[in-house]
Amino acid sequence: MLNLESLKKYKAQYKNELFDNVIPFWVNNSIDIDSGGFITCLDREGNVYDTDKFIWLQARQVWTFSMLYNRHENKQEWLDIATHGINFLKKHGRNNNGDWYFSLTQKGKPLVEPYNIFSDCFAALAFGEYALATGDDTCTNIASTTFSNILSRQNNPKGKFNKSIYATRPLKSFSLPMILANLTFELKWIIGEGSFKKHSEQFLSEIMNTFLDKELLLIKENVVTSGNQLDSFEGRLINPGHGIEGMGFVMDVANELGRKEVINKAVEIMISTLEFGWDQKHEGIFYFMDAKGKPPLSLEWDQKLWWVHLEALFSLVKAFSLTGDKRCWAWFEKIHQYTWAHFPDPQFGEWYGYLNRQGDPLLQIKGGKWKGFFHVPRSLFRIWKVLEELEKNKKPS
Repeated sequence: MLNLESLKKYKAQYKNELFDNVIPFWVNNSIDIDSGGFITCLDREGNVYDTDKFIWLQARQVWTFSMLYNRHENKQEWLDIATHGINFLKKHGRNNNGDWYFSLTQKGKPLVEPYNIFSDCFAALAFGEYALATGDDTCTNIASTTFSNILSRQNNPKGKFNKSIYATRPLKSFSLPMILANLTFELKWIIGEGSFKKHSEQFLSEIMNTFLDKELLLIKENVVTSGNQLDSFEGRLINPGHGIEGMGFVMDVANELGRKEVINKAVEIMISTLEFGWDQKHEGIFYFMDAKGKPPLSLEWDQKLWWVHLEALFSLVKAFSLTGDKRCWAWFEKIHQYTWAHFPDPQFGEWYGYLNRQGDPLLQIKGGKWKGFFHVPRSLFRIWKVLEELEKNKKPS
């Protein structure tokens, strides 16, 4: 039940976890003073177990500390950490064409070619937020140029690195329009109002029309380029976390554009996805599912992941703040109880990333190739801020 007392309790819980447990873990353990950038492969206690550096995680950490500096407090330590990461990315992150590598050695030598456009997406995000903090024109230009490069590659993101025979099965993935909707929203101050509206309408249309299975009210991970649904492993793939996170981005953009009907539609998709993706036996949200209930392709389909639950919590509280839909608050409380019972590590700080179906940690790590300083702090911060606004404006009873 939503009342002011519970609202204040939730607000303090998310805020305190962010500043007391999560930020200190990464400040104390991840900064590579000697080689630049950040170490993300950290075990439960914060010890380094691998030194390779992944561009999208380097960029995400820059963005998060820059964001905290811009949106919470002009704390010099946070800006210094962001600068540390920006300098490493400037020096080592791109090839001669301006495309961002996937991974580097500890000292910055390229390991994996720039096959993954999400390296570019998060680099643009990082340089944009850092430029907002510092007024650095070089960083503004890097963000703008990278964004333009992303748009030019969006129809064939992997280019020569695509291992699929594109002509046989020309698939496109939901991941890209989802992240581009968010990127366009975050870079609005750089690309301008006109460009923001133009690209946002494109990505909203693609998300809500091309990738939405209107019968199931679920977001498909892959469709053929014509927009038709495909009856195959890839075509039936549902990633509940992506669908829910995507609806959070959709609501941000739609709210900025004044598109209330899109917000309402996003809420219905989100509720439908939660009903479909919730584990009725052990609780939590499944990682992957098959739209027709057939055996999933991914062996890790029944794992419970940190980012899925955190993004769901934010999207639900955001939806409740925009619509007052009580189903969103009920789901928020349900997922809150599961998430806080299983993911945080009160002994050493930060959160586990990977649980088995029963909710026990599969790995003791706090960071790696896919998990860094991003989803946990970003979600904790955004949820706290929405709860703060609810307390201030909604006056629930």
